[in-house]
Amino acid sequence: MTLGPLMLDVEGHALSAAERDRLRNPLVGGVILFSRNYADLDQLRELVAEIRALRMPPLLVAVDQEGGRIQRFREGFYALPSLRWLGHQYDLDAAEGRRLAWQCGWLMAAEVLDSGVDFSFSPVVDLDYGLSEVIGDRSFHRDPEIVATLAVSWLQGMHKAGMIGVAKHFPGHGHVVADSHLDLPVDQRTLPELYDDLLPYERLLSHGLNAVMVAHVRYPRVDADVASLSPYWLGTALRRDLGMHGAIFTDDLSMRALASEGEMPERARRALTAGADMALICNDPVAADATLEALQGYTDPAGQSRLVALRRKASAPLPGAELRGSADWRQAVASLDKALARPGLALS
Repeated sequence: MTLGPLMLDVEGHALSAAERDRLRNPLVGGVILFSRNYADLDQLRELVAEIRALRMPPLLVAVDQEGGRIQRFREGFYALPSLRWLGHQYDLDAAEGRRLAWQCGWLMAAEVLDSGVDFSFSPVVDLDYGLSEVIGDRSFHRDPEIVATLAVSWLQGMHKAGMIGVAKHFPGHGHVVADSHLDLPVDQRTLPELYDDLLPYERLLSHGLNAVMVAHVRYPRVDADVASLSPYWLGTALRRDLGMHGAIFTDDLSMRALASEGEMPERARRALTAGADMALICNDPVAADATLEALQGYTDPAGQSRLVALRRKASAPLPGAELRGSADWRQAVASLDKALARPGLALS
């Protein structure tokens, strides 16, 4: 059995019988975990092991562990600062900002891998135009060069720990006011006006970026389709023009931004036809089941090979106390604690 093109969620701390059956469907390739799936580290490891035991090859397991306000696993994990905090550090001392970004990327990845999870959807490389509240302090900076520099350092830390990187939200969610969880954002800029937003992706791809998550934003002066459903954005802009060879994820297809884009099976089919390798469907098991039924027989060998490459490396960190007692972990925590304790810099 290969990895399928759908990533689904689960409800609680362990799998229900219905979830086990759903995840065994060959069209499923991964599971995304949320805060509701986490009680403590031991429980999380048991849940991940239960997910992995369902299939061969095992399903991919992912999480949003960005730092700041988007950190699904908290108790027992280091409370990472927001990306905006790292941007402020860079403004004060560029070399120190890069060092701290590397340590945050490494620490996040080491702890997530230690739980058994394959990867986090990270880093966020949206620019902070001061318009999008849903992005806000999740952005490193307004300056695309600084965003690119800090994102590369973060990615290099992730790679050192043994985790792949997934940059988001392509081609950029920072210049719109609407929250795509609730409404469809429309960005009226032309393609040349979007070059700043694309620069971090270009830079990250030159440093081995493994995957990209695409936003539910429409850019009507570039292409009529929502980006996550757009052959232009996925095939032409991302694969051809930027030279992206890794995996492409959609953001959650259940978000209200896509309410006018058809039922869930149609959304998933459109995203995959446009060039996505994996489509996320969260918080709607009925729609997930309908999509699994509608997409029976779908195959994409190239996409499957790109997804397999995202699996955690065999050399990933050792369990629990051994990681948290290691010199690398202690050094990263001490360095971040010291920086966060500086007067006037305790930003979220």
